[in-house]
Amino acid sequence: MSVPTYDDLFNPVLEALHNLGGSGSNYEIDERVSKILNLTEDEINEIHRGNRTKLSYRLAWSRNYLKRFGLLENSSRGIWALTIKGKETNKVDKKEVNKMVKSLDQVESIESEVNEGKDPDSSTKLWQEELLENIMTLTPEAFERLCQRILRESGFVQVEVTGRSGDGGIDGRGIIKMGGLLSFHIIFQCKRYTGSVPSKEIRDFRGAMVGRADKGLFITTGTFTRDSKIEASRDGAPPIDLIDGDDLVEKMKELELGVNIKMQEAIEIDKNWFKSF
Repeated sequence: MSVPTYDDLFNPVLEALHNLGGSGSNYEIDERVSKILNLTEDEINEIHRGNRTKLSYRLAWSRNYLKRFGLLENSSRGIWALTIKGKETNKVDKKEVNKMVKSLDQVESIESEVNEGKDPDSSTKLWQEELLENIMTLTPEAFERLCQRILRESGFVQVEVTGRSGDGGIDGRGIIKMGGLLSFHIIFQCKRYTGSVPSKEIRDFRGAMVGRADKGLFITTGTFTRDSKIEASRDGAPPIDLIDGDDLVEKMKELELGVNIKMQEAIEIDKNWFKSF
C-alpha cells in the first residue's frame, strides 16, 4: 500500500493516541501509526520533498486538522494529547472534519486541495519545512555551531565543537548535569542530511564513541530509518539518542531560536463583572 492521504490518517492517529494512553510525541505517534497500517520500510522512508518523509508530512497535517476539529491539543514541547472530546471519539468521518476545518480556514488554496482529496500542501508550506530549508542553507561548520547553541540553550555545559576529520564522525562533546548532582558526558554528531540516515551511520558513530562518553547524540536534518532507530537502542550497546529534522525544528521553536512566535490577542467581555455594581 502507499502512504495514505492526510485525511485517511485521521482515524489511525486517533487509534495510535488511544493506544499510547492518550498522549504521545510526534515520534511515538508516527511509529504507532506505521505499525497500525503495516507500512513497509520503503513507505515509511519515502521522501515528500526536501528532507521530510511523506508519512511525517501527512501526519503533521492530520494532527493539525484533528486539533482544529477539537479532538487533539498540543503543548509547547511537541506533545500531542486527546482532548475530553477526543477521548470519547474512536473514529471520525473525514468529510465532516474537512468540512468543518475548511469553514474555519477560508483559504481558497487549501480548500481546493481538500476538495480534490489531496494533501493540502501544494500551495501551503508548513513552518517546519521553511525552517528546515533555512537550516539547509548553512555550511557544515555553521550547522555544527547551530547544534552547539541548541545544546547550550538546552542545559549542556562545556559544549565543544571538534569537527576533526577522521574522528569517526564525532563533531563535538558536552556535559549535561541532572539535578545539579549527576553529570553525563555526551558525544554528538551533526549531519545535514537529505533523506533517511541508514543504520551503518549509527554503527560507525557508536564505534567512534565507545569508551569516550556515557551517551551519544546524533542530530540530523533528515530522518532515521527503522533499522537506525533499532540500532541506536540496541541492547548491550552504548545508547545513542536520535534527533531528526522534526525534533530539531520543534526544539528550535521551543527555545525560540530563529523563530518568532506571534500571539494573537483575544478580547473577551466579562459580563459577570458588571453585575458587581
